[in-house]
Amino acid sequence: MTQTLVLAFLAGLMGTNGIPHFVSGITAREYPNLTGNSATNNAVGGLAAFAIAGALLALAQLGDHPRAALIAGAAGIVGMTVFHARRGAYWMSAHFGRPLPEA
Repeated sequence: MTQTLVLAFLAGLMGTNGIPHFVSGITAREYPNLTGNSATNNAVGGLAAFAIAGALLALAQLGDHPRAALIAGAAGIVGMTVFHARRGAYWMSAHFGRPLPEA
């Protein structure tokens, strides 16, 4: 059950993290990203985050503990939602000395 909880939580984090990167990328806007702030890097990074989330869900054995997996995944989603809502990507970039795109 622990594996299911951890993987579902991480899948929620990764999938939700992919959304602002993917949307920024396909709308040709810069957004803070570890691989560079360009729209292309963000679009590809968002797709990669979706793929990682899907792989984590495939490994999570969701059928064994569906309710627990749902709660853990939802917690990951909420955590990443709050991170981005509080401009966490901009804070992380500034903290690590990366260039910031215009907000």
